[in-house]
Amino acid sequence: MSGFTLTEWLRDRDDAQLARLLGARPDLATPVPADTTVLATRAGSRASVARAAEGLDTFTLAVLDALLLCDADTRTVRVDDVAAMLGAKVPRKRVRAAVAALVELALAWGPEDALTVAPSARETTGHFPGGLGGYSTALDGQDVAAMLAALAEPERKVLTALSDGTPTGRTKDADLVVPIEEARTPIQRLLAQGLLLRRDAGTVELPRQVGLVLRGANPMGQLRFDPPPVQTTGHDPATVDATAAGEAMELVRHTETLITLWSAEPPPVLRTGGLGVRELRRFARDIGADEPRATVIVEIAYGAGLVTDTETTSPQWAPTTHADVWLAASPPQRWATLAHAWLELPRLPGLSGTKDLKDKLVSPLSEELRRPLAPAGRRRVLGTLADLPLGTGMDSADEVAGLLAWRAPRRGGRLRDETVRWTLREANALGLVAFGALTSAGHALLADGPAAAAKRMVEAMPQPVDHVLVQADLTVVAPGPLEQTLAQEINLVANVESAGSATVYRVSDATIRRALDAGRTSTDLHELFRTRSRTPVPQSLTYMIDDVARRHGLLRGGACMSFLRCDDEVLLTQVAASPAGVRLELRKIAPGVLVSPVPLADVLEELRNAGFAPSAEGHDGQLLDLRTKGIRVPVRQRPRSGTLPKPPTPEQLADLISALRAGDRAAATRRGKTVSPAAGAGADTSATIALLQEAVAQSRSVFIGYVDSRGTASQRVIEPVRIGGGVLEGLDSTRSELHRFALHRITAVSLVDEE
Repeated sequence: MSGFTLTEWLRDRDDAQLARLLGARPDLATPVPADTTVLATRAGSRASVARAAEGLDTFTLAVLDALLLCDADTRTVRVDDVAAMLGAKVPRKRVRAAVAALVELALAWGPEDALTVAPSARETTGHFPGGLGGYSTALDGQDVAAMLAALAEPERKVLTALSDGTPTGRTKDADLVVPIEEARTPIQRLLAQGLLLRRDAGTVELPRQVGLVLRGANPMGQLRFDPPPVQTTGHDPATVDATAAGEAMELVRHTETLITLWSAEPPPVLRTGGLGVRELRRFARDIGADEPRATVIVEIAYGAGLVTDTETTSPQWAPTTHADVWLAASPPQRWATLAHAWLELPRLPGLSGTKDLKDKLVSPLSEELRRPLAPAGRRRVLGTLADLPLGTGMDSADEVAGLLAWRAPRRGGRLRDETVRWTLREANALGLVAFGALTSAGHALLADGPAAAAKRMVEAMPQPVDHVLVQADLTVVAPGPLEQTLAQEINLVANVESAGSATVYRVSDATIRRALDAGRTSTDLHELFRTRSRTPVPQSLTYMIDDVARRHGLLRGGACMSFLRCDDEVLLTQVAASPAGVRLELRKIAPGVLVSPVPLADVLEELRNAGFAPSAEGHDGQLLDLRTKGIRVPVRQRPRSGTLPKPPTPEQLADLISALRAGDRAAATRRGKTVSPAAGAGADTSATIALLQEAVAQSRSVFIGYVDSRGTASQRVIEPVRIGGGVLEGLDSTRSELHRFALHRITAVSLVDEE
């Protein structure tokens, strides 16, 4: 094949072009390629080409198919040949733009009159680029159009059907190829004339030359070189934000309910992992939502670290310590935590309730929902809405799916369109999308993260109110979101009866008793309603509080961490009155018994240091050994979610390109005297140092092989300046930058042959 190789073409690119390539294909930069040859090998590999092709739109993929149909993987082709393969109606300007995009990604290279693509590109496009079959040498020199014109209608129907769809078909008549004189069926006659190719006993294929003639002016079929139109509707951004804020408040409230319910009664973990259907339905019923929404809430709480598997002998789903931190935050901050957790969640909640490959129901929180690329898919969907003017929404989720399918038809797999619909449904439930438009908080979350999103949500959520309305039927109406302190008190003394823009609570004997159990007094409750209610407090509520409080606390219970007992009352009094006893808060509750809120081990240590000689006993009166056995923390292996490589930063790109150039110079360098430390030589670098000192004395450049602290091997040509302290300092070939190399990491040193 004539023309430039990919290595030669990449070597001729300037730094800006290489930076764009490495930024667009970050997998090429990890690990750092030693030189351009390594970069070219990596760029032409099947996996890397397939990954790059996933980001191409429908028309650019068609141009890539056209290049392959022109055999650009085995010879150079002209851009005009590619345009002719696409059809006369396709604008040449669009073809050149698509070719330029492929060249930018190094999927094709060379000038417009000598284009080449990587051989592995044919493996990634499928067996039939452009829907055309393989080339048939048997038709070389034949007038295919005349042969087709002479066919009878049955044979022509067969060929037309294959040309309109996949160029292969299943048939019983391919079992045996017979001469034209013995052919009895249309398939047999077409095989005998070479207008069909036999692939096996039951499969035939339409040759490329026949398909091109049948398609006529559209060799590759009807191409969609423009994205499908979408219907959009403009809305007032304030209305969009306010509507979404209502959903955000519901999300926060439902998550609070989840934490409360699972704190009191943690559901069990299924033997196969995940949450049972019965527990999910119970939670959905408690929050008044359907099962898909309940699944999303459970999955987000898990992704945010608010609930987790206890990983005990009988594992349960229970709230974590982080849940208490989350509950103490403001509503906008709580929402931002949940929204960010959903955006980065490496799982697909929408799969819950479907059947797996073994026809078993997929449960929430199970490993079957894990999809490492789910976050990238969500960002694509929300990014599409972010491209629209603020407040403008797409009218249909199907249109969003169609647009994304055109932009990247190879990305997303079999669930591509369903994932888009799930994402939009979940984004609506989270308050990121309303009326098909991305909210201001959604824009902030995508661009700047959860902190910025919380600030925008503060502006969208209604301002907290500092009062309630107590009704005669013992209900309490909150005309808006309550201040955090007031909300905690009202939630303690009443239960939510209905939620919405105005939340209705109901006070009952049980809720008042709950508040009293939490340490509130009847005076506290009277004061709460008297100062915070904008309506007169009904007498029935006052009587109820007094009645419950009168019966509350007649029987009392207490708690202590440890006790001391002794038959010698004098000794016991001495211990209680000692400074150690005061620090331990010892209190007498019965003759011969002291109690303390301090753990027993600390009590015994404190008293022993004070000169007493206590011993420890168990519940059965037997002596205990309280010597510490040390802290033991169970190691939990968390599954690591795979992610796409992140594009390098500008600084990283500059270092990468510098390393590539240095590697190319090193590869082209003629080497003289060489030293390579033997394997197992340990820290002995005397031979290396001797050769480097010789280079310094003679002002000669050296070639070095080097392995950095991350295990990445590279080759450099430098001019040594100073050696000492286990470090080599040298200038690069431009003599503009001083580099430092640890001597023990140098794998080889050669003097540069200057002749």
